[in-house]
Amino acid sequence: MDTPHAAASARQGITTTADIEAIERAGLPELPVSTYEMIRQGAAMDPDGPALSFFLSAAELHKPETWSYREFLAQITRTANFLHRIGVDKDTVVAYVLPNLPETHFVIWGGQAAGIVAALNPLLEGEALAELLKAANAHVLVTLAPFPGTDLWSKLQPHLDSVESLRHLVLVDLPDRVRGLKHYATRFMQARETRRLHGSAGLRGAVPASITLHHFKQAIANENPDRFDNGRVIHPDDASSFFCTGGTTGLPKIAMRTHRNEVFDAWSGGKFIGDDIAPRTVVYCGLPLFHVNAVMATGLLPFSKGAHVVLGTPQGYRGEGVVKRFWEIVEHYGVNFFSGVPTLYSALLQVPIAGRKLDSLQYGLCGAAPMSVEVFRNFQQQTGLKILEGYGLTEATCISSINPPHGERRIGSIGLRLPFQDMKTVVLDDSGAYERDCAADEAGVLIVSGPNVFIGYRIAEQNRDLWVDCGDGKRWLNTGDLARQDADGYFWLVGRKKELIIRGGHNIDPLVIEEPLYRHPAVELAAAIGRPDEYAGELPVVYVQLKDGASATEDELLAYLTKQINERAAIPRQVHIIDAMPLTGVGKIFKPELKNREISQVLALALQEAGVKTRSIEAVNDGQKGVVVNVQLAPGASAETARQALGRFPFFFQLD
Repeated sequence: MDTPHAAASARQGITTTADIEAIERAGLPELPVSTYEMIRQGAAMDPDGPALSFFLSAAELHKPETWSYREFLAQITRTANFLHRIGVDKDTVVAYVLPNLPETHFVIWGGQAAGIVAALNPLLEGEALAELLKAANAHVLVTLAPFPGTDLWSKLQPHLDSVESLRHLVLVDLPDRVRGLKHYATRFMQARETRRLHGSAGLRGAVPASITLHHFKQAIANENPDRFDNGRVIHPDDASSFFCTGGTTGLPKIAMRTHRNEVFDAWSGGKFIGDDIAPRTVVYCGLPLFHVNAVMATGLLPFSKGAHVVLGTPQGYRGEGVVKRFWEIVEHYGVNFFSGVPTLYSALLQVPIAGRKLDSLQYGLCGAAPMSVEVFRNFQQQTGLKILEGYGLTEATCISSINPPHGERRIGSIGLRLPFQDMKTVVLDDSGAYERDCAADEAGVLIVSGPNVFIGYRIAEQNRDLWVDCGDGKRWLNTGDLARQDADGYFWLVGRKKELIIRGGHNIDPLVIEEPLYRHPAVELAAAIGRPDEYAGELPVVYVQLKDGASATEDELLAYLTKQINERAAIPRQVHIIDAMPLTGVGKIFKPELKNREISQVLALALQEAGVKTRSIEAVNDGQKGVVVNVQLAPGASAETARQALGRFPFFFQLD
């Protein structure tokens, strides 16, 4: 039974660590056994209330399709029954490679009710997607049918016969989301595109005979909308999903999660926020639905509370006109909450607010990468919106800590831990073994433990050095992040080991360079990395994307940084202004691409100084070897001299 303090916290949300401790003293309540049951309980709060709205383009934002909770749950149940009918059981993997569509949600939650869902990034190339399908042992693949202007089918189709485990291909037809007379026009466009690609043989002729072909809308149309036909009883420890992770280099790892993991994380996140998310609350989802933030923070969590999720365009925030019309979207739907990454907030700072009624907005969640203090302050000053910086990782399901919406929000902090989730910083020895807990404000390795922590990676060898034994009987996950915890329980990221720039043994936090640049009026995005140097190990350089219409030179920015940075070793050797910063699928700056540019340039210069002529040099990321440099020598160039020059640097290289 909840204590009065805990009950009040449940209504109002977390304000301090005392609230967290009060909730924990009351004990962990009995939670839904599965994600399906959690959504079912959320739907029961207001069955006729809106669950999901979708608009196909920013131009159609005023004319969405909307599903009530009764209709939404029925579509999920139909999807689960269809998957069961084609042979999916609790150990069968259903992979999806889809943009942000209503069908994506039906597949995620219906797939988890029937088997295990594997989320794959549609921005990957076909060969990489095929490798992930094999690694996941996918039995079913759900993706887009051919349509002009889309590339998923053309990327995947050539590789279907290489995925031996695949037995069923389920195609989502984009014309199903087009209404009125345009529907017939888009059907014609789709048929014409299919004929162009595959002639009279059509789709069936383009799919291996061993794979059964289905069209999603027709496949689920006659399934039971009210209950599971297979009578499955889901256990909390049954696997629910596979998500790809492992950072930004090499092939992603496949993280295995359970229904317990996802239900707990959604529940504890909801407990932290309190009644700010309830039936009829409007949550905007713009991050891609292959990413845990979109699936959990703007998916399962609001669905568990009977809230209304607005899904804007198949490309989310990347959809044409979405960012430019974002405040119009907020005003039209009365959006209360949205989640984004730092680059989104930077972009929104360039969008005029004048004349828009935005009083529905309560707060925005920010994660995936540290936000610049300057962007944070400017955004809150211009919009009045509370930004709640948080922290999470795929291996811990999604949310691990958040700044309290009704308590003190400390700029630059990732906030307080969630109830019933342990989180602390520790000192590890050179072998990765636990030595001791950190003192207050002492930097160390961030580790987490709790019902949200995943089973492990699908490939057993990848679990090596993943767990930390603190001698307390708990299962602690090494996040790989460096952090400190202050005396009030707030956590602060201080870097990630692999992102630190190490100059002659001196550790440089990239934020020391990036933060001053975000204060410069011409700078929109900044990314500091280490440039290889055979003497110092690394030298700091920084890449900059300017704001639209702004002007600045590289020399001006370097002079500006020289005055702003007190740490002499951190003053970058070079500033590079580029047209567009490389981003990941969720909008995080993709530093490996920038680092590979620097590696290629440094090694090209080393070969040039050694008198070795080349045709091309390219640094790429390899899943096992890390960075590999491919060098094509010019005719007559000495391979031995090239090996000597390249051998001075710590990279694998291949000579052609």
